[in-house]
Amino acid sequence: MASISRPSPLAVTGKYLAIAAYVIFALFPLYWLLKIALTPDRMIYTEGTALWPSTLTFDNFRAVIFTSDFLSYFKNSVIVSLTTAAVTALVAAAAGYAFSRFHFRGKRWVVVLMLLTQMFPLLMIIAPIYKIVAGLGMLNSLTSLIVVYVAFNVPFATFLMQSFFDGIPKDLEEAAMIDGCTRFQALWKVILPLTLPGLGATLGFVFTAAWSELLFALMLINSNDAMTFPVGLLTFVSKFSVDWGQMMAAGVLALIPSCLFFLFIQRYLVQGLTSGAVKG
Repeated sequence: MASISRPSPLAVTGKYLAIAAYVIFALFPLYWLLKIALTPDRMIYTEGTALWPSTLTFDNFRAVIFTSDFLSYFKNSVIVSLTTAAVTALVAAAAGYAFSRFHFRGKRWVVVLMLLTQMFPLLMIIAPIYKIVAGLGMLNSLTSLIVVYVAFNVPFATFLMQSFFDGIPKDLEEAAMIDGCTRFQALWKVILPLTLPGLGATLGFVFTAAWSELLFALMLINSNDAMTFPVGLLTFVSKFSVDWGQMMAAGVLALIPSCLFFLFIQRYLVQGLTSGAVKG
């Protein structure tokens, strides 16, 4: 029996050094964000290159929470992002199942048209969308953002869900239908539980896209009461100065919903990553 060769200590050390370098590279912007948020305003420029400020303060966080409109922007972003993610996942699941299981006339052209929607730069279509939204009287409303975000995220989310449905054997739902289930019952009781990893991945992708989107939020929202968080960050930039401390503090606070959301769906994401690794 041939012996299994072990990697050399130099190779193992190089591997861990490479992993450590990547982790540092990925996390350093977040570290710097927190560092500036905790630095007093008077020291931001004098200790700007220091790895950690000599004096810490939470004044920037207090100012963002209690003296600015951050909580309003925060609430609007949560509403828009959660609603967009839920509606998009629902529509994408239904469309992905239809594309995966049914053959109908014009299916190919529908797929082509959905792909075409992903090919145009947003700057080319922002003006027509603005005219449509203005004509419908939906400017300065969260509903307009939700509708636009859902429309732009459904095509990609549909293809993502279709790939998960394609990976589930049709024999499972056929067996359920033979046992007396309707197609809807087979979908609800058998197929959907197996696609929870796909739904988790779709929800995560759409939530992140809606949470960080700026262009449409900037063009369609002018009212301070309806601003979302990315647009609200611009309020920390004045004509002659930038309030770096409060802007970074707002950025740190904005990470909380994303972290909590991905913490909630992480087990579904892990299942999605490993579902095809082992075949029984």
